[in-house]
Amino acid sequence: MKSPKDTKIIVGLSGGVDSAVTALLLKEQGYDVAGCTMQNWMAEKDDPHCSAEQDILDAKKVCDHLQIPFHLVNFSKEYWDTVFQYCLDEFVAGRTPNPDIWCNQFIKFDVFLKHALNLGADFLATGHYVRKSGNQLLKAVDRNKDQSYFLYTLNHEKLSHALFPLGELTKPLVREIARKSGLLNANKKDSTGICFIGERKFKTFLQDFLLAKPGVMKTPEGKIIGKHDGLMFYTFGQRKGLNIGGMKNTPEDAWYVVDKDIPNNVLIVAQGHDHPLLFSSELLCEKLQWVSGEAPNALKCSAKIRYRQNDQLCHVELLDNNAAKVVFDEPQRAITPGQSIVFYDGEICLGGGIIS
Repeated sequence: MKSPKDTKIIVGLSGGVDSAVTALLLKEQGYDVAGCTMQNWMAEKDDPHCSAEQDILDAKKVCDHLQIPFHLVNFSKEYWDTVFQYCLDEFVAGRTPNPDIWCNQFIKFDVFLKHALNLGADFLATGHYVRKSGNQLLKAVDRNKDQSYFLYTLNHEKLSHALFPLGELTKPLVREIARKSGLLNANKKDSTGICFIGERKFKTFLQDFLLAKPGVMKTPEGKIIGKHDGLMFYTFGQRKGLNIGGMKNTPEDAWYVVDKDIPNNVLIVAQGHDHPLLFSSELLCEKLQWVSGEAPNALKCSAKIRYRQNDQLCHVELLDNNAAKVVFDEPQRAITPGQSIVFYDGEICLGGGIIS
């Protein structure tokens, strides 16, 4: 093992408090630290929704404060080709992708990791709330902030070059460390929304890139009750934005998206948060990836079908073509094609796949 002063670490700086404290902690431990910020989205100069320019300035200020080198690298072409185009294709197919997972796999822990290693780094550190133990990926101590769901695509090779100093800390403690250290972004609010969309309305953004195909909304029984703006704008279990007014001889329960008839461009909606069509005890998933690099045999474990969901007990049956059938002990609400299912054995993140 190299000594800390001989170990070079590139910290992926987002401009936020988490990555800033990551750099601070590693510097305090005596490592040779440099900050590097990725520019993954080329927004219009006057785009009020994109905070990239301010984030870059904030990251540079963090490096100045910590007296460490600052690098800026542009991966907007790679991001467009591998993350954004994939997401557009998924929306067109009527599914709901998770670009943050794709970004971690193909940008942060691929081209960015390679860039860090080419700069002479031994490790790439990020502000993710997750832990690693040897070759294993573990949940963070702060369960409310645990981000292992977004990192299930990391394999042993990538993990061997990754550091996650915040995995043992809670978010309030991270903010306290930032304030005590005089970091200028100590109170900067966490970013929300899809990384390339920012805080703007998702529907408005998507219309800039895809041609919407309006159609009708039907009940499961086939009754037309309204019109939709395009299947790509809706996801399973969605309630808001359906604009279904009061109807004669129907209960006043809210309406929810329960299915998409993609060949006929029909949105299927039903009333009631707990409508039976919103629940299923099994799913199929594809594009499986395992942290260990090897698919386990038939597996009894737990899983999440969305971020921050409590672990759900399930049985995984492996199929051909890197797919699996998952059967849950309890029915799951609003299983959404295009989203990821991530498998766990207690604290250990085993891997995951895309719900098909």
